[in-house]
Amino acid sequence: MTSQQKAYLYGLGAVLAWSTVATAFKISLQHLSPAQLVLYASAFSLLSLLSILAWQGRLGELLPALRQHWRRSLLLGAVNPFVYYLILFQAYHLLPAQEAQAINYTWALTMTLLAIPVLKQKPRPQDALAALVCYAGVLVIATRGQPLALEFSNLAGVAYALVSTVLWAGYWLFNTRDQREPVLGLTLNFLFALPLAWLWCLWRGELGAVAWQGIAGAAYVGALEMGFTFVLWLAAMKLTSSTARIANLIFLAPLLSLLLIYLLIGEQILPSTLNGLALILGGLILQKIPLPRRPATGG
Repeated sequence: MTSQQKAYLYGLGAVLAWSTVATAFKISLQHLSPAQLVLYASAFSLLSLLSILAWQGRLGELLPALRQHWRRSLLLGAVNPFVYYLILFQAYHLLPAQEAQAINYTWALTMTLLAIPVLKQKPRPQDALAALVCYAGVLVIATRGQPLALEFSNLAGVAYALVSTVLWAGYWLFNTRDQREPVLGLTLNFLFALPLAWLWCLWRGELGAVAWQGIAGAAYVGALEMGFTFVLWLAAMKLTSSTARIANLIFLAPLLSLLLIYLLIGEQILPSTLNGLALILGGLILQKIPLPRRPATGG
């Protein structure tokens, strides 16, 4: 297999796994607060990453890497998983799963827009047009199909969901410059994020006993979504010759995610969610289609 084929395979596995997490988030948040879910999921994620390193016979590399990269690991770990998931879980706590996950899919557009200042990429006209279409979709979802009334179902939840896309996209853009080996670097991030999450829960008085259902949900979220799946996505980002090609795989996940939300949580999927999601995905597709160039005129 070529590097690009491997990147597609890893990226596809990650996106399909991520299609299950909106349901897992919502079920887990029935038993845990957002901060508690960050804490316990981070712990299970760290265990899964350490297991991967042990399976690879590379645990001995952890301490030297910690000494060399502790500043970067602390910074990146504070952003993701700590702050990112605190904000994302708060969005899922405030919004129906169908709305939070649909808005979260705008991260692919956010990544393209952030790449302009971060990676010094040249902006294109279709990027602005795609942004208008995508965020029109967000408006449809946030107002439950009444965008002209500007009456939001939960403005704070929508704000949390949008901020989470900025953190997520920014993290992965800066991560492309990370010289650490992906699995080792991700393990170090979680190693620093875990005590941050513990201190946050201590400060908020949320270190008491929790239901086993919450622990089970955190184990699924941590081991799959925050741990192993991150490794797949990191590998895809490192192997691909084009970030856009991997980001396109996001189009496969939304409908499967909505189906799971309907079947496992029992949410009735609103027409406004489907219409808004169609606009979001349409905007993302529009972003990928190059606009025709104007013919050169003679002088």
